[in-house]
Amino acid sequence: MTNEPNDFVPLNPSGASLPEVDRRRWMQGMAAVGLAAFTGNAVTEPTAFGADPATVKRRSLIAEENAKPGSTDWQLTRVRLDKTGGFRTPWIEGYCSRQSVAAGETLDIHVSSDPARPFKIEIFRTGYYGGCGARLMTTIGPLVGKTQPVPTPGEKNLHECRWEKSASIKIPADWVSGVYLGRLSLLEDDPAQGYWQSYVVFIVRDDRSADILLQCSDNTWQAYNQWPSNYSVYTHPKGNQGPWADVSFDRPYGKYAQIYENPQSIGSGEWLCFEFPMAYWLEQQGYDVTYCSNSDMLTPDHGLKCKAFLSVGHDEYWDIRQYESVVKMRDSGVNLLFFSGNSVCWVTPYRDSSSSVPNRIMFRGGPYGGKYTYAEGREKQNGPFPHRGPDEGYLIGARNVEPVNGGGDWICTKPEHWIFEGSGMKAGDRIPGLIGWEYHGDPPSDIPGLEIVGEGTALVGGTRPQHWTATIYPGPKNNFVFNASTIFWCQDLSSPPGHMLPWSHWSRPHGPDARVQKITQNLLNRAIK
Repeated sequence: MTNEPNDFVPLNPSGASLPEVDRRRWMQGMAAVGLAAFTGNAVTEPTAFGADPATVKRRSLIAEENAKPGSTDWQLTRVRLDKTGGFRTPWIEGYCSRQSVAAGETLDIHVSSDPARPFKIEIFRTGYYGGCGARLMTTIGPLVGKTQPVPTPGEKNLHECRWEKSASIKIPADWVSGVYLGRLSLLEDDPAQGYWQSYVVFIVRDDRSADILLQCSDNTWQAYNQWPSNYSVYTHPKGNQGPWADVSFDRPYGKYAQIYENPQSIGSGEWLCFEFPMAYWLEQQGYDVTYCSNSDMLTPDHGLKCKAFLSVGHDEYWDIRQYESVVKMRDSGVNLLFFSGNSVCWVTPYRDSSSSVPNRIMFRGGPYGGKYTYAEGREKQNGPFPHRGPDEGYLIGARNVEPVNGGGDWICTKPEHWIFEGSGMKAGDRIPGLIGWEYHGDPPSDIPGLEIVGEGTALVGGTRPQHWTATIYPGPKNNFVFNASTIFWCQDLSSPPGHMLPWSHWSRPHGPDARVQKITQNLLNRAIK
């Protein structure tokens, strides 16, 4: 369990840290939120937030969920790879039949164990839960294990598993939208073999009119997934940037393959690495948040019901229909917040699986960027690609740039802007290591009202410079689009269980920072008012 005061510094409405007596009152207020939610009474916000009654009502669902008991044992504690430098754990591994499910729908879980041994599946919803980070929802098993085949590579090196299902679950009506982890654990019947574990991951979605819609970047999780042995969109013999490789969601997520060594993430994609700190913080604060996968954004329907859309972490791969959906949301008045880097970089068409399940296979179809130099260079070097996307800068407020891999400090350049209110930041103030490992720059000069609120230099390999820019611009209906310009933004919001700080290119973020928390709070509170 995390130490609460080190994770979040409570702020008063002016943005200054609370004195100790008010800190105690804030903590007591948070306890009152939990008690009221648990007893079913109306939720009242602690004074430190100054929330109005309408906001309190919207936040009650997440407050009620997080008032329920968390689990202190939900992480992987016994992991093993098949080889040094490997990605998979063949002793116990699996995948889910769909990226996301709604209440009442059925999810199949496909598991293989080699050698075949009995196992159980514990399903947890990730969130705040008093600092625990997850809540146990149900346990399935014991189940009979079976060794299932590694698929023979298909066309374009496709690895599509056709495993028998090991278990099915109909999503209960009271399962709140969120990111769910299924912990696969071998049962303790053979000490000589070990009691290994891994995860499966899925999203429970809903269609309610929430304040905040957080889009998980699961297309990018799958693009980088190298299961079983160096197979991703980056590992085709023709090169690592072309349109040559297909990848399937019908396979386990291996150990995350970049930036840092976190074997405890096996099976969870990039959720624990890059996105969970945002969700943990949002739910800690009681924001009214609902979750979706990339594939849920092929139409704008759900997004149009929400006030703010969040792109989080490493959100690189977008089907063109996602792009069109988010443009429509912006133009309809939804606030867009890109707490992410390298976002909207590659056009990523979906196709059906071999069993005709929609949106289960994807590939790198071509660069976004229109006629911008970055896209032109990618196609000249690696193309021709079958698809080309529009200039993402006109949506997100800045562009993917070359070189895009590096690290540096996030630097305030417009302290008078409202996003910095109460943060104490002055021009030139730095948030150490927050830029990385990929970022945005070169904002379009002809977006009306666009402002650069942060900018500086990232260093590639500690030596090669690249200019980055964080931007904000007004939408057409009194809304706005913010671009933090870094994959690492969420790393300075919280430090939940199951998460570890990354490092890259001679730079690293430092973890929870009251300034990043306050800037994020300012943005969200303006977006949902």
